[in-house]
Amino acid sequence: MKQKNLSDQFVVCVQNEAECDLIPRKIYQVRRDDAAAADGLLRIIDDSGEDYLYPATYFEALELPAKIQRALTTPSEPALQR
Repeated sequence: MKQKNLSDQFVVCVQNEAECDLIPRKIYQVRRDDAAAADGLLRIIDDSGEDYLYPATYFEALELPAKIQRALTTPSEPALQR
């Protein structure tokens, strides 16, 4: 994956090898970590909000419009009860 400004960047998982935690074709947010990037790793934020290191080769960068980035980073509202 080509490195660019990784603040507020999103990637798509294109392979997961034996990593059960990664879902192919799922969009993940990247947390900037220059030391990890120097080792060929990306710090990926999962659905729980925690971040973990994975090989950068598992991902491809996405260029998303600002509106979509906001939607992906804004906490969702609780579901309405019926």
